[in-house]
Amino acid sequence: MRIYTVKDYDAMSAKAAEIIAAQMISKPNSVLGLATGSTPIGTYQNLIKKYNDGIIDFSEIRTANLDEYKGLTPDHDQSYAYFMRTNLFDHVNIDMANTNIPNGLVEDAEEECKRYDAVIDALGGVDLQLLGIGNNGHIGFNEPAEAFANGTHSIKLTDNTIEANARFFASKDDVPKYAYTMGIRNIMQAKAILLVASGEAKADAMYKTICGPITPEVPASILQLHSNVFIVADEAAMSKVNK
Repeated sequence: MRIYTVKDYDAMSAKAAEIIAAQMISKPNSVLGLATGSTPIGTYQNLIKKYNDGIIDFSEIRTANLDEYKGLTPDHDQSYAYFMRTNLFDHVNIDMANTNIPNGLVEDAEEECKRYDAVIDALGGVDLQLLGIGNNGHIGFNEPAEAFANGTHSIKLTDNTIEANARFFASKDDVPKYAYTMGIRNIMQAKAILLVASGEAKADAMYKTICGPITPEVPASILQLHSNVFIVADEAAMSKVNK
């Protein structure tokens, strides 16, 4: 693991964007695995600025998103399809035909999971996978469990995750209870992984991810086994690691 501890959220966002931009410049048709949630918003804002400054070009970039809520339409303002459009895609020259997100409206979970795994395979795999991390150590929507999940799957979200995401909805009751997510195998097959984290609330998860045993009870801990991981986190998120 290459670990960059930076001062704050803004510095984390800038550094993460530098790493993604370097990937895009070195391989203009890169496959980027993208994440949602509050943590990567600043990273996307920095990428938009680099695009506007003529530093990076999205015209050949392909993307595959980690996850999507089950039951939300792409136009729902809390769907991850909507999130990606409003926070990145609408502001750069990406071909929307080259963007991929699980379809949260497909009721047949097995069918959708097979389809999305096939999409990732057809892309040739992910070159750089961006990840956030949950307070409980989840990556994507791979929640603490008795075993690591393999490919794309449908998952029942834990109360911890629902509570953490409730701030984006009118109430906790409005948060979807299920989601489609890439599995641990999908994530670990990426050629490079970039994990971003900010804030004291992530300190325990970051300590367990970097310093703890590899266990499905802390899904992110499996990143210790990947040969090409970048971690960019602010001082608050790294406070327990850097004691």
